[in-house]
Amino acid sequence: QVQLVESGGGLVQAGGSLRLSCVASGRTFSIDTMGWFRQAPGKEREFVAAINWSGYSRYYRDSVKGRFTISTDNAKNTVYLQMNSLKPEDTAVYYCAADRARYSSNQGAYDYWGQGTQVTVSS
Repeated sequence: QVQLVESGGGLVQAGGSLRLSCVASGRTFSIDTMGWFRQAPGKEREFVAAINWSGYSRYYRDSVKGRFTISTDNAKNTVYLQMNSLKPEDTAVYYCAADRARYSSNQGAYDYWGQGTQVTVSS
C-alpha cells in the first residue's frame, strides 16, 4: 500500500508561481512513476506531468511545457511540481498519483492517488 499526501496549493495571480509537494509513504519501493493530474470544474481529469524516480524521464502536457517542472527528492519520498508563469486556465484541483508500472499519461494506469490540492489563478 502507498499513501500520498499533497500540499502547496493556493491562490495566486496570473504570472505567479506555486510549488506543489507530494509525500509518499508505505510501500514506496513498489513505485516506478509519479505523476500529477488536474481537474477543473466541469472538466475531465487531465494529465499534467510525470517522472520516474530516477529522474531520467520527464513528461509534460503541451500546455505546461516551459512553465512547469516536475522533480523528485528520493530521500524524502517526495515529488514536486514547480509551476511558474501561471495562467487562469491552470486553475484546477491538482492530484498526485503513483504508478507501480512504467510511465503512462493515462490516469487509469496509476494505482494510488492523493486527496488533491486546489490551485486557483486569478486574471
